[in-house]
Amino acid sequence: MLNLIYAYLFLFSLALSLIFVPLTRHLAFYLNMIDRPQGRKAHDHPRPLLGGLAIYAAFSAVLLAQIIGFVICKDSPWFSTRFPFLTEQSKHFLEVLPKLLAIWGGATLMVMLGFIDDRRGAGFSYKIKFVLQIAAACLLPLAGVRTDFMPSTALNALITIIWIVGITNAFNLLDNMDGLSAGIAVIAAAIFFLITAAQAQVFSAMIFALLIGAVLGFLIYNFNPAKIFMGDTGSLFLGYMLAALSITSSYVVPTSANLLPVISPLLILSLPIFDTLSVMIIRRREGRPLFIGDRRHFSHRLIELGMSQHGAVIFIYLVALSLGVAAALLPYLPLWGQILLLLQTVAIYLMITILMHVAKRRHQSNRR
Repeated sequence: MLNLIYAYLFLFSLALSLIFVPLTRHLAFYLNMIDRPQGRKAHDHPRPLLGGLAIYAAFSAVLLAQIIGFVICKDSPWFSTRFPFLTEQSKHFLEVLPKLLAIWGGATLMVMLGFIDDRRGAGFSYKIKFVLQIAAACLLPLAGVRTDFMPSTALNALITIIWIVGITNAFNLLDNMDGLSAGIAVIAAAIFFLITAAQAQVFSAMIFALLIGAVLGFLIYNFNPAKIFMGDTGSLFLGYMLAALSITSSYVVPTSANLLPVISPLLILSLPIFDTLSVMIIRRREGRPLFIGDRRHFSHRLIELGMSQHGAVIFIYLVALSLGVAAALLPYLPLWGQILLLLQTVAIYLMITILMHVAKRRHQSNRR
């Protein structure tokens, strides 16, 4: 029954996303919210923005419809007979509902911020963006959504805010090539879904199933050659949702050898983090502004090695999938297995660093 519910939520949000994306594409043309190729842009033709609005609309419509339907039907004999498990969990659901609404509310603020940024373009101050992102992140600790592995509530709240803002911006920066940010979001959400479903974290698994469907419907239109971009409206929403939902899930199982599985979200989302940190280091080293876009991202440097845009994105997908599967296995491995897995992760990033160094040398050689 649970598998049917997961499938229903996934297919419902996927269908709505497939419907909403063409609508938001027309809306983007009407509002003249178009991303035109210039400078660091990888595309060669103007592309409409606002694909992120379709992701948000599909996700929110299904989420709110299910919440309202559940609250109305949870006490009816018909619902209790057909969905006894959900009826039994109604008390727990009502307890976590304020946290879920806080996450959705913060994500809605991110969508509004992204829409304004897409509308105004490069003139929008990154300082204002950071302030609003921090404000949205602060909603979560206030609603009780925070990490719990630090010795004090204040430290847990601080780490939560840093995590939310960091991952939100990491997905924003990762959105630099057709299908890249959306594809990584689908892979990450799918890994989180497998972890939460396997550990009977039913409500978390449902939300991830919803998110996968909403993003996948957009990705069909966004994969190279893209017909529409998600814009900051989408990348900020996805980063915020994945960061927040990763905090609400648990990763240590009764058979875990230790508490090391709590770093699973860090591994699953490590590729956007790595891309962001590497770009910031390069910009700092070259004396350029940290918040001005360029073509020094991981994806761009793979193209410098001779890969096509399509090939570079697929390569990054495979890296993200490998790291995500490893993270999903972490709770079930003995200590020696966990150490090997972490060493494998380090080895993967060392290979990526070598590739980036080769790309840098080739780029410098071509400029001479």
